[in-house]
Amino acid sequence: MISNISSSFYAYLSRLRWIKRWGLKRNAHDENVMEHSWEVAVIAHTLAVIKNQYFNGQIDANAVATAALYHDITEVITGDLPTPIKYYSPAILGAYKQIERQAEIELLNLLPLALQDDFRALIQHDQLPDQHQQIIKAADKISAYLKCQAELKAGNAEFELAAEYLAESINQLQQPEVVFFMQVFAPSCGLTLDGLMETR
Repeated sequence: MISNISSSFYAYLSRLRWIKRWGLKRNAHDENVMEHSWEVAVIAHTLAVIKNQYFNGQIDANAVATAALYHDITEVITGDLPTPIKYYSPAILGAYKQIERQAEIELLNLLPLALQDDFRALIQHDQLPDQHQQIIKAADKISAYLKCQAELKAGNAEFELAAEYLAESINQLQQPEVVFFMQVFAPSCGLTLDGLMETR
């Protein structure tokens, strides 16, 4: 009977709005994991469409966008571990990955059994196709880069090194759809509303 089923899965997801990103830095504008996930999903969807339209890709852009919405879901349990800490040593990274995998299992098990197979690839990231993972990782870096640029524009020099690191990291991806996005879409993200309206 459906009436006997109960799940706290979406109650957990709704708490992503309370998980702050960039916790080691002073932020001019706070960012939470929920809004970050939306931005990554939009960018990942766009990257997949660009790849299909300009670079002979055959990617399911809608599947990529959906997976991207869930890409940081485990942080509702683990919190957001800042990148400098996560990658400080192989031991820390390995330990964090183990915690992350366990959090994926815990969240998956919150779902009714009949739904778990449908959500498995969304929650357990290693179940995703490699191309989907690559696009989502690129979108994640682009989102972080745009956040850094917004902070710098607000006069927050705290993000200077992070912006440089992310710019180099994005360049090293050598994904044509990423190059296209950075050339076509990224520059206008720093404009004010008045500036955007003048470019129409």
